[in-house]
Amino acid sequence: ILKCGITNLPFGGGKGGIICDPRQMSNQELERLSRGYVRAISQFVGPESDIPAPDVYTNPQIMSWMMDEYSKINRSNAFAFITGKPLSLGGSQGRNRATALGAVITIEEATKRKNIDIKGSRVAIQGCGNAGSFIAKILHDMGSKILAISESFGALHDSNGLDVDRLVELKEQHGRVTHLYDNVIPNEQLFEVDCDILVPAALSNQINEVNAHHIKAKIIAEAANGPTTPEATRILTERGVLIIPDVLASAGGVTVSYFEWVQNNQGYYWSEEEVNTKLRDKMVEAFNTIYDLAEDRKMDMRLAAYVLGIKRTAEASRFRGWA
Repeated sequence: ILKCGITNLPFGGGKGGIICDPRQMSNQELERLSRGYVRAISQFVGPESDIPAPDVYTNPQIMSWMMDEYSKINRSNAFAFITGKPLSLGGSQGRNRATALGAVITIEEATKRKNIDIKGSRVAIQGCGNAGSFIAKILHDMGSKILAISESFGALHDSNGLDVDRLVELKEQHGRVTHLYDNVIPNEQLFEVDCDILVPAALSNQINEVNAHHIKAKIIAEAANGPTTPEATRILTERGVLIIPDVLASAGGVTVSYFEWVQNNQGYYWSEEEVNTKLRDKMVEAFNTIYDLAEDRKMDMRLAAYVLGIKRTAEASRFRGWA
């Protein structure tokens, strides 16, 4: 709800899922599970009520099975029922890297406020999954120097900058990359790398009151959910570090999911350039509104994002007579 509130999207928010390990399941098992899940929730979801979107361990194939099952139940091609679909089934251009691009757009805006030239900026990224690898690639192509990137087995570090294109290629071939290199450091050391921008894009509660004192970055972009504890947020804010909160930095995904739903409903599909332009407009507006509110109220950007998101939700609720 907060992400949708701060980006002015007419969506709500909720989480649901299945307790399982899809990595241990066959395609046939995954398909049966996906279709069964839709049958179980079909009375509570729909294109005009609750639109599921991709999350952990989902992919376009799983979203396709779910869309097809809902369509069978309702005897129609319900493309707008779910997002994250492949292009051939009503998916949106740019959806696969929307979360990463949204984070990068907020980083661009933050560097302007901190008077840092993004070209040549030094970046450390925790996480080499969908978000982390795309963020590394996009920033690298913009001229940033990716000094460090990690996965669960360790982190790679090179003060001269990593060969990101080669890393992405190896990641696609092998699934993980650290075992292919000698310059591996413990994951916890990544937070101490001397850099301008730190991007936690993996797990929650990774930046805490212990390691917050050792972070040298001037900007932290939370591409993961809840990577910074409240105490660490206080410490870093007092030190002048600009934290782009997770509800803002990772809002690109839900924004382009909304765009996909819009395109499904109107039956007209946009180019990737148009999707990215609209995403930039949304993310820039949200960043500047939250940043200015934080400056005006003398609060950190996380609290400012909460204030803005809750205010817009409460306003809509009042107009409907719910409060």
